[in-house]
Amino acid sequence: MSDYVIMSDTGCDIEFETLREWGVGFRGLSFHFEGDREYQEGDMEKSEFYSRMRAGDVSKTSAVNSHDFHELFEEALKEGKDILYLGFSSGISATSNSAEIAANELREEYPDRKIITIDTLAASAGEGLMIYYAVEKKKAGADIEENAAYIREMIPHLAHWFTVEDLVYLKRGGRVSATAAFAAGMLGIKPVLHVDDEGHLINMMKVRGRDMSLKTIAKKYMETAKDPNGIYYISHGDCLEDAKKLESMIVAEGGSKCALFTTIGMIIGSHAGPGTIALFFLANGR
Repeated sequence: MSDYVIMSDTGCDIEFETLREWGVGFRGLSFHFEGDREYQEGDMEKSEFYSRMRAGDVSKTSAVNSHDFHELFEEALKEGKDILYLGFSSGISATSNSAEIAANELREEYPDRKIITIDTLAASAGEGLMIYYAVEKKKAGADIEENAAYIREMIPHLAHWFTVEDLVYLKRGGRVSATAAFAAGMLGIKPVLHVDDEGHLINMMKVRGRDMSLKTIAKKYMETAKDPNGIYYISHGDCLEDAKKLESMIVAEGGSKCALFTTIGMIIGSHAGPGTIALFFLANGR
């Protein structure tokens, strides 16, 4: 059985140190504030990024390009290793497509090596949770084909539920209208959203107030999780206290504690904004 490496991108919102501990290679998406230079994720502290957003700075994002993936993949191929890439949802970013372009180029150059790219149709720590499962499957002895099949079967069951503090950021990205964003701000309305089967962000419902939005997400978890005592991740846009409040709501309903809290990075954060709370777990359906 040929050795292989698992690779991804920073759309997974897993800390770089953790990805390295897992043995996962990755490349960073990039962002820039209007009037400022381009940064890659990791160039700026997340606390500074969210402070600038709260102060009114507008962040724009860019996918990883195929050249960067070509370099990353070739490092492993030269060592005689195969590659299993798990990528950021194509419903949100062109990053997975860039990885596939690089993979197609390298398959011609290294015909004896396997390069499998999977569009996870997941984002933030939803993508990160799938990476974790792939790492654990590899540790258990699965070969690259078995692991790829395992992840593909998981994709329709990786649930994403999230809410945002301020709709202005989703308005900038065209997710809600200016009128809806203004009305929601005046009335204290919070959206509850998820990622659908095609990897797109979908507005599911509107509730009044922050606590109700968190309670709604906790309820969705208890209603749909394959195992309420199983593994789930919570990501937050620089609001750890609210992330822990969501965990306490789940525990109070009989669920387990959160396996990992992550801070949402600059890519998702640019579109969802500070105060975002997101929950990821395996469910009976997305």
